[in-house]
Amino acid sequence: MRREGEFFGDRELSLIYIAKKLKEALALEELLTTAEFDYYVEPDRYRGGVVFQTERVGAFFYVDPSIEARAREYITANGYRPWDSELPR
Repeated sequence: MRREGEFFGDRELSLIYIAKKLKEALALEELLTTAEFDYYVEPDRYRGGVVFQTERVGAFFYVDPSIEARAREYITANGYRPWDSELPR
């Protein structure tokens, strides 16, 4: 279920996905809500493009670290590729 930042208190959340398009973000929200995962989503900037890199805005999805592995596994099983922290933003 989508939560506001205050719901998570001072806990540092784990980034699990960056949706680059609105349609993708809405579909992932529905998927996470149906699975009853508590998540936080906010717009943020990322760098995109191969030849000409530009700064773009996407929907960044965060979860509590205690459910990160389950959430990543779930979105992977449903056709999404979770955020890889080794890649640049």
